[in-house]
Amino acid sequence: MKIQAMLRTHPRGGNLDQGLLQECVEACAECGQTCAACADACLGEDQVKMLVRCIRLNLDCAEICLATGAVLIRQTEANDAILREQLRACATACRVCGDECQNHADMHEHCRVCAESCRRCEEACNGLMEAISGRA
Repeated sequence: MKIQAMLRTHPRGGNLDQGLLQECVEACAECGQTCAACADACLGEDQVKMLVRCIRLNLDCAEICLATGAVLIRQTEANDAILREQLRACATACRVCGDECQNHADMHEHCRVCAESCRRCEEACNGLMEAISGRA
């Protein structure tokens, strides 16, 4: 776990619950990659026109998740208000994308997998957001 090692050895780390932070960073990275892969898989489907909304949401969610992970991993002088809003945006993107992918999960396995990843990331973002709000 390289993320865990980086968080543990950061000279200014420890401001957040390191377990929740690690879980969220990893969930964001996984969801970002999963959503990008799902968008690509949707593009390969015969009925791609029916998946345009799904593709768009996958791409938006992927970018938001990757940006959230990047913001979270930087611990020096982190601002709680910015972290909370970034986590809120990520949780929202994951909820909306996960709902859309769930609509296609019976027909496309990649959408089922993506919906699961979105749910995990949404939960991790909400958990970390609650922890940050509890410190205020």
